[in-house]
Amino acid sequence: MRVETIVEEVYHALEQLGTDCPLEEIGALCPHLSWNEVFLAVDYLSRSGRIRMTVDDGRTYRVQAVHVPELRA
Repeated sequence: MRVETIVEEVYHALEQLGTDCPLEEIGALCPHLSWNEVFLAVDYLSRSGRIRMTVDDGRTYRVQAVHVPELRA
């Protein structure tokens, strides 16, 4: 599977969820992806600003999709 496809699949799953979720649970949203593929996608999406990662009081990383408006030419 291509990296772009993996990234878009993880982002779409988070966007459909509509709320934040623990980092460890993203694998359940995309069960056919390996943990390495999920982590790669989360890393890329975080660096590109398409998801927000926070840490809660229990030191759990939480991830949420951020709506980024499309640029129009």
